Amino acid sequence: GAFQKKGHSARVLSPEEEEKLAKDQVLVSEFKQLKLEKEAQKNWDLFYKRNHTNFFKDRHWTTREFQELKACRALADQKLTILEAGCGVGNCLFPLLEEDLNIFAYACDFSPRAVEYVKKNALYSTERCKVFQCDLTKDDLLDSIPADSVDVVTLIFVLSAIHPDKMHLVLRNIYKVLKPGKCVLFRDYGLYDHAMLRFKSGSKLGENFYVRQDGTRSYFFTEEFLSQLFKAEGYEQVVNEYVQRETVNRKEDLCVPRVFLQSKFKKP
Repeated sequence: GAFQKKGHSARVLSPEEEEKLAKDQVLVSEFKQLKLEKEAQKNWDLFYKRNHTNFFKDRHWTTREFQELKACRALADQKLTILEAGCGVGNCLFPLLEEDLNIFAYACDFSPRAVEYVKKNALYSTERCKVFQCDLTKDDLLDSIPADSVDVVTLIFVLSAIHPDKMHLVLRNIYKVLKPGKCVLFRDYGLYDHAMLRFKSGSKLGENFYVRQDGTRSYFFTEEFLSQLFKAEGYEQVVNEYVQRETVNRKEDLCVPRVFLQSKFKKP
């Protein structure tokens, strides 16, 4: 069971949670931080090596949550060109291609191994998608996608894995291939999500930024931070709000508070 609410207020912490976060102020050493940045691609590659295509569930909720994937068409059968930035092994890509036959998708990922898994998927067809390896912070998307040619960009649980100092480079890169008047659809971890509160002491890299045991990193967004990030790169804000879900784990009788940021930013 779960209930969900959307809005502009951040989640309110319990006194125990506040105490835990207040205590946990020691940052990972600069040496280790530099090593994590240098080995980011290797760590994600190892993640996919261990988990293959089994870690994330297929995301059949994308069109439900983001009506734009249908609404940005003038006609029902209009061809739509999308870019999935950070496609992983295709958990979002393939349900979308199955559901909508009038989509052509560009998809890219940081991990060469993830890209290989996408290409080996039985649903992969070069007539319907072009998948390539790309570090969005430094590889120019224009090498693979024409300028101003994409109707929708999805950025779903991707930006949080990138160092906050480099996030603007991703948005700048995407801006070049998005058609004027079209949108980036964003969903990622929000401030005080359950995952943020579960990090053990010694995992903190910076404000709202943590490292997991496997070396992959995660940032937890505030509404204000995300808004400033997009606006600084020339986007206009359409929607930007927290989604708070209380997920009940019946087996362990636990109430798990999930917080995401769900947003839409337009290229003028």
